[in-house]
Amino acid sequence: MSKNVQGEILERPKSTFKLSQLRELNLLMILGVLIVILIVTSPYFASWNNIKVVLGSMGTDGIVVIGMTLSLISRGIDLSVGSVMCLSMTVTALLFLAGVNPWIAAIIALCVCAGVGGAIGFLVTKIKLSHFIVSLCFMGIARGIVFALSTGTPISLVTALDSAPAFRFLGQGQIGGFIPMVVVIFLCIAIVMDIYVRKSSTARLIFYTGSNEKAAAYSGINVNKVTTLTCVACSVFAGIAGIIYVNKFSGVPLTAGVGLEMTAIASAVIGGVSFNGGKGSILGALLGLALMAFVQNAMTLFNVQAFWQDLFRYMIVLGAVVLDGIQQNMAKKRVA
Repeated sequence: MSKNVQGEILERPKSTFKLSQLRELNLLMILGVLIVILIVTSPYFASWNNIKVVLGSMGTDGIVVIGMTLSLISRGIDLSVGSVMCLSMTVTALLFLAGVNPWIAAIIALCVCAGVGGAIGFLVTKIKLSHFIVSLCFMGIARGIVFALSTGTPISLVTALDSAPAFRFLGQGQIGGFIPMVVVIFLCIAIVMDIYVRKSSTARLIFYTGSNEKAAAYSGINVNKVTTLTCVACSVFAGIAGIIYVNKFSGVPLTAGVGLEMTAIASAVIGGVSFNGGKGSILGALLGLALMAFVQNAMTLFNVQAFWQDLFRYMIVLGAVVLDGIQQNMAKKRVA
């Protein structure tokens, strides 16, 4: 718990926990029903190879979703995550090919990503620009840097990774011969961050800032610092996903991360994170991602054409946004 300038203890409203837990329970029930239906209707769904594909895609996307969730809770939104992920991949790959130790190359790439997040945070907090517009600009800037550094050519690390098996293990290794290392890394990060968001007193500052920035400032919270650090965290998580991705696919396809911001935002909103800030959980956002991943997998298994897949996916997102809007309006009426 934190204290305001008068020394009063600030507590996160218990109703926030109840709403979050209710959304998580509902998503678990929906996921359970969907999985049962898919097991009954598709002989391929329950195969371990199919499950590994779904979990593998969730691994990299899920790390980005965690960062986006923090951003949304603080009442921000980061449209640059897909491009920043690709930038992380490009910096890591080019430094590695230039002879730099791959682990050092990865750390440098994360520092670059942190710099992007810091720049976004500075423009949002110090110059008071719209988070949406600033991150939209950096989405183009980061992607432009990727094309400039790579000269518009995909980067291959197939041969280079042979000399760094430990580094390659991050994206291609398997624990016990059948559990992808990507999934293990993702689960570790997800568990730590979910506990942090639920239990940490510093995480409550993010909720306070997102709920009511002015009230948080009057209570002695440095809202500019909280916002900036959240921007940095979001970009760093995207960078971590990029490092795993570049190992997983042994290179940098220049389209990597395109549309990832929409997946991250959609997953978070479906999981109960509010566009108005101050509400949500890591578990809920990742359950939202799981729902989208299984729906996507189901449409693939049943040979649904790509344009129909996009239609259904965005209809799900719209439904989640509408539900969030209805809940917000009902909450305002109760307060009034």
